[in-house]
Amino acid sequence: MPLQPITPTDSRIQHKTAVLSGYTYHYLHGVPVAKQKGTVFLIHGWPDLSMGWRFQIPLLLDMGFQVVAPDLMGFGGTDAPKVPPNPINLYGYKRASDDIAELAKEVGAEKIILGGHDWGGFVVWRAAQWHPELVTHVFSVCTPYTAPQEVYHSLEQIVQGPLPQFGYQIHLASGDVEKSVDNEDSIRQFLKGMYGARGPNGEVAFSPEKGLLVENLPSLGEGGLLRGEILDYYVKEYSRHGIHSTLNWYRTRKANWEEDRGLLERQEISIPALFIGATQDSVLKPELSRNMEKFLPNLTRESVEAGHWALTQKPEEVNGFIRKWLEAQNPDLKSSL
Repeated sequence: MPLQPITPTDSRIQHKTAVLSGYTYHYLHGVPVAKQKGTVFLIHGWPDLSMGWRFQIPLLLDMGFQVVAPDLMGFGGTDAPKVPPNPINLYGYKRASDDIAELAKEVGAEKIILGGHDWGGFVVWRAAQWHPELVTHVFSVCTPYTAPQEVYHSLEQIVQGPLPQFGYQIHLASGDVEKSVDNEDSIRQFLKGMYGARGPNGEVAFSPEKGLLVENLPSLGEGGLLRGEILDYYVKEYSRHGIHSTLNWYRTRKANWEEDRGLLERQEISIPALFIGATQDSVLKPELSRNMEKFLPNLTRESVEAGHWALTQKPEEVNGFIRKWLEAQNPDLKSSL
């Protein structure tokens, strides 16, 4: 029988908060019924929440893991400090990595397995580098590893060069999107569209090259991967702060590059790593991962026939890959299934 995804009111998880370096984080916390065999942290992306891991959390609990899934800075129940006056680094990889390390102390985990998707994928690769004493294994869905760079390349240079499909990031960083997605109704349409809902004539909400197609939002109908209770939860959580703070993640390229310079001598990640590529991801295309073995000597690759939302589009396949990989690292896990 397939594992049932968690819901916002699910008894298998608790909604908790922790103050980490002065800011309050909301996180989902699950404890296995059987003997605990480790701790897994799950890090979401945009426009997502900790609830984006709703299909994977039951698997990991059943395998005997304590599960911790925080809302990233600016998302959901986590604080959303304004920039300015606060520095944009609050929305960067290093701050997220350091806050993961602090949250691990909060839940009593001396070692963690770290999984990420979308922005969360970028975060977990960096967290494994900034905190090698903490992270024993790392996996990412859709997001390939990118090594720290000696030379800075602006987003505009990247878009005009090898990655035109990153053009949407220029739009999301511009400040224009939040002018139109500024109330509960428009947030609902935005979220429906980002998760695949279409209009009567096939209108879509998003173009990799252009960004959010605001003019199409009013025409979007029901459908896509967010609906019912989960859609209502996402709308409520995104309405807490509005979407401006979540878009700060697209304004950190220079800040991330500057902090990444502290990792130029630590580009290799030697711990066991799993990358699950999505064949139909229109932005994080599978070919972006082709050089990962150069930096990840203990890499396992898998591939799922899905788009960017593989976690919820093809959860059984994704869960199967995660389970197989974890069992390969520790055969004792098999006995807990």
